[in-house]
Amino acid sequence: MRVGSEHADLPGASAMRLLPWTGTGGKPCYVVGDGTGYVSRMADDIESIQLDMAGELLGHAADLLADDASTGPQVRFLAGRLTESLQQVVRVAESRGSRLDALLPDRPEPCTEEGAPGEVLP
Repeated sequence: MRVGSEHADLPGASAMRLLPWTGTGGKPCYVVGDGTGYVSRMADDIESIQLDMAGELLGHAADLLADDASTGPQVRFLAGRLTESLQQVVRVAESRGSRLDALLPDRPEPCTEEGAPGEVLP
């Protein structure tokens, strides 16, 4: 999904940025600006925290899953936290991808077809 201004390549142009939190009812939140304002800096900080926490959660997951004494409720709790974390990481990726699209509008769309390893797709 490409989100941005049609004039994002002009100096001083503003683009929409998907924020790493949601509004009322889970609706997406956006900020419009050049990426240097207070809300953009806060979003950068929150994205960094979310990505760091996702990495730490993966470490905890590996430990819990390697422990034969782990209980079903522990694994279900872990699955819930991993799901939440993955949703946050996907949101960060979508936000950053949209900003790249705004910066590089002539960039080719990524290929979604699967090919054999080493195969070059058109």
